[in-house]
Amino acid sequence: MSSDGSKARGGNCDTRLNYYKTMSNIRSKIKLIQNQKISVYLVEDYHLIRKSIKLMVNKAEDISIIGDFDNAEDFLEVFEKVQSDVVIMDLGLPAMNGLCATKILKDKYPEVKIIVLTSHEQTDEVVAALACGANAYCLKDIEAQEIQNIIRSVYKGVMWIHPKVSEAARQSAPKPLSTDFNNLYGNLAAETNLTEREYEVLKKIVDGKTNTQIAHDMCISTHTAKAHVGNILSKLSVSDRVEAAVKAVRAKIVD
Repeated sequence: MSSDGSKARGGNCDTRLNYYKTMSNIRSKIKLIQNQKISVYLVEDYHLIRKSIKLMVNKAEDISIIGDFDNAEDFLEVFEKVQSDVVIMDLGLPAMNGLCATKILKDKYPEVKIIVLTSHEQTDEVVAALACGANAYCLKDIEAQEIQNIIRSVYKGVMWIHPKVSEAARQSAPKPLSTDFNNLYGNLAAETNLTEREYEVLKKIVDGKTNTQIAHDMCISTHTAKAHVGNILSKLSVSDRVEAAVKAVRAKIVD
């Protein structure tokens, strides 16, 4: 991680030295703002958007961005060492997407507040983001004062959804199939008709794994992994891996 979003990890001494300097700087900032400012990490792969958000957020006297990243992997590695109060997370990240990173973070650190940041007004994304543990769903056309207020709100435990998508998200919520609390939505996982192997591959898709990584993890060929992914997309009636991950999380097909 660095100010221009480049990776902090690497094999040479200079890269490692820069990484440890970055960690030291983050810890120093944490110490300075402890009990005074809301600490925030920003995860966004586009440099100009990242820079713009940093400028907007850091205008607030009670909020400080203590680190920014252009990918989820580097962010999660640093978060293991130094936690923040709030995370601003882009959904459309390279490699591991923002949904997967949000779920991983919330599973391990349920107290952290996550603001999902996106340019899309898709209700499926809203529902999936909230299912993964996001505390807020925010569009990128946000104003400086508004993003500051959202950070303050989620820090206090308030959930926030952008007005442009809040009503649509409510209307798109699955309708109960029963008044029995133990079977409100039926067995959606069973209705997908996935094989045990396809279910395993789907879990890895949700985790942001590529076909090559899936093949390596499952000791199968890349061609076979690709075939499994194709079957999953067909059975879930979706067009790509992101839609598959969103549907899997929303319908609770995977844990």
